[in-house]
Amino acid sequence: MLTVKMLKPYYIKAEDDHVRVILAYQYFALFINEKVYQFVPTKEKEIQINRRTRKVVNTDALFAFQKGKDVIQVAMSELVSIPDFLLQLNEIAKPYYTSESVEEDDNLYKENEIAIIMGELEYENVKRLIDHSLDKRDKKAFETLVKLL
Repeated sequence: MLTVKMLKPYYIKAEDDHVRVILAYQYFALFINEKVYQFVPTKEKEIQINRRTRKVVNTDALFAFQKGKDVIQVAMSELVSIPDFLLQLNEIAKPYYTSESVEEDDNLYKENEIAIIMGELEYENVKRLIDHSLDKRDKKAFETLVKLL
């Protein structure tokens, strides 16, 4: 399971249509299977966000994360499925968005809040299913569910 440990931009570049969030060593880290992996700028090193729609543009980008000699590549499409990642990215890029209406900002905030709550509910549900598999002594289900955490 992926969770964001830290997400800070190295610098931010605002263009006419996009906000580019540039990443560097020690500014971006993920928990992958309960281990901290640090971002390494080998493949991609920036996140592009449309200033008007506020959506990530470069969803096909691959980011590399390293722990010791172990390097894992994570697709942007996988990162945007993490509610905490979207929330932090939105806070970083918020001052650079083109403000079309306050109502749109409220809707985006509500969507992020809903995504975070859904993520928390899914996590709690997996914990309940683990408890249930322990009660039933179902080792296969237990091992499968533990991998989801």
